[in-house]
Amino acid sequence: MNRSEKLLFLIKYLLSENTDYKDIDVPESEDERFRLFRSLVNVRPSKPVSEEFLTVQDELLREKIAEKGVVNYKDLTPIKPHIYLWQGDITTLKCGAIVNAANSGMLGCFCPCHGCIDNAIHTFSGVQLRLECAEIMHALSASRKTLQGFEEPVGQAKITDAYNLPCDKVIHTVGPYVGAKLTNEHCEQLRSCYRECLKTAVQNGISSIAFCCISTGEFHFPNEKAAEIAVETVDEFLRENNNIEVIFNVFKDSDCTIYKRLLGGN
Repeated sequence: MNRSEKLLFLIKYLLSENTDYKDIDVPESEDERFRLFRSLVNVRPSKPVSEEFLTVQDELLREKIAEKGVVNYKDLTPIKPHIYLWQGDITTLKCGAIVNAANSGMLGCFCPCHGCIDNAIHTFSGVQLRLECAEIMHALSASRKTLQGFEEPVGQAKITDAYNLPCDKVIHTVGPYVGAKLTNEHCEQLRSCYRECLKTAVQNGISSIAFCCISTGEFHFPNEKAAEIAVETVDEFLRENNNIEVIFNVFKDSDCTIYKRLLGGN
């Protein structure tokens, strides 16, 4: 199957799962088909899927990621010992683990084609990621002896496979939501996010971890203060654990400028 045929197969499968979608027309262009595929995947609940679907989906997503261009963190130049700064799409980064700024449901973003990192990571990882997250949150299995059964607390961390992403693992953390005013509690919660992600990485033998700008998007944590907390917490951790490489991943130019100043880059 070519790319367009793969998308058509995947879309028809997803549409067949729900009679509410019976009147949706499949667009002709590849870009519009991918947008529909992404939307259907985003709203799809965690439930079993056929092996044929997974095979075609995995081929498609790996093609799309390769097309965007995979970046190996080892090809980057550290801005200081054990620390890198990289501006780009975290779903294309090859490293030990990337950090996902999750929500308390821990099942990914259900808003079709939303611009958050949670949506991007779940989209390009594949439907398997939501299934594994659901297993962590709600199910009891031989591999996981206990079930959580409640929303993920702020400042903790959970690790999953990365499936079709070029990284090895995804570490999920729920950052603090800042309303009208930033508080000391918000700051301590964000510190906990970074500490727990680093601890989880080390405990699982991961030698490199890429952090997104946790809580600075939909959760409205001020970018400057968030970056200060991120750099301080990572510096503190590395003083005791120098066997892990840390990549600060930014998307916006403004965040890149902030991190360069804090890390002493040019």
